[in-house]
Amino acid sequence: MATDLTLIKAGTGVLTKADNGTLDRAALVHLVAAIAGLVDAGHRCLFVSSGAVGSGLAAFGLTGYPQDTATRQACAAVGQAQLMQTYSSLFANFDITVAQVLLTAGDLGTPERAAYVSDTFRRLLVEPRILPIINENDSVAVEELKFGDNDMLAVQVAKLTDVSRIILLTSADGLLDPETNTLIAEVSDIDGVLHHVRLEKGRFSMGGMASKLAAIKFAVAAGIETHIANGRHPERLAGIVAGKGYSTRFHPRT
Repeated sequence: MATDLTLIKAGTGVLTKADNGTLDRAALVHLVAAIAGLVDAGHRCLFVSSGAVGSGLAAFGLTGYPQDTATRQACAAVGQAQLMQTYSSLFANFDITVAQVLLTAGDLGTPERAAYVSDTFRRLLVEPRILPIINENDSVAVEELKFGDNDMLAVQVAKLTDVSRIILLTSADGLLDPETNTLIAEVSDIDGVLHHVRLEKGRFSMGGMASKLAAIKFAVAAGIETHIANGRHPERLAGIVAGKGYSTRFHPRT
C-alpha cells in the first residue's frame, strides 16, 4: 500500500444537520477542502464517511432513525446516492476523483475475500488524484454482516491497508476530562481513560464516544496511531498529520 497513508473517518454528527439529519453542505465543503489540501500536499488518504442513513431520512419524511430494518436500508440506499453525488461534485473542484467502496463485515470475513478488497484499495491508491470513500453497505447489511458502526469499519480497513494513522472526526475536540472539560491531548493507556466516556450520542448518529474507544482499542493494539478530532474544524487535519495538531492522540502499543 501507499506509504504515510492516513484514514479519515467522519461521523454522522459531522456531516448532517443536528435538527433534521439532512446533509450539512457547508460542513461538507469545509471538510472536502481540508482533505483536498492533504492530497495536494502529497498525502495519500482513505475517507470513511457516515451519513447515508441520515441523509436519506428526509426523502421518507422521517425525523429520527427508523427501527425497522427495511426502512433503514431504504434510507441508506437513497442517502448513499445523495452523499456520493455531493462528494463527487465537491472534490471535482479540486481535480480529485472519488471512488465508492461499500463493504459489509462479510467482505472482510475470510482471508480470500479480504484479499480482493485489499487489491482494490492497492490499485486505487496507485492513482494520486483518486480518493477512495468507504461506507458500510447499509442497504444490504443485516446484523450478522454488520461491523457495528463506522468506527469499527474504519479500524478494520486501516488494518487491511496498513495505514500510518487514523483520524476519527466527531463533534467534539477529542476526549474531554469530565471534571475540567479540558482536552486530553495524549493517551498512552486507553484502559485508563474509559471512565471519562459520556454515554451519549446524537439523534441521527449510530455510535458515540464509547463506540470510538472500543474501536480505538483494536487500532492501538494493531500498532496504529489514532486520533479523535473535531470534524467541524477540519482545517486542523494538516496539523494532526504533521504531528502537532489539536486532537486526542492515542499512542499505539509497541
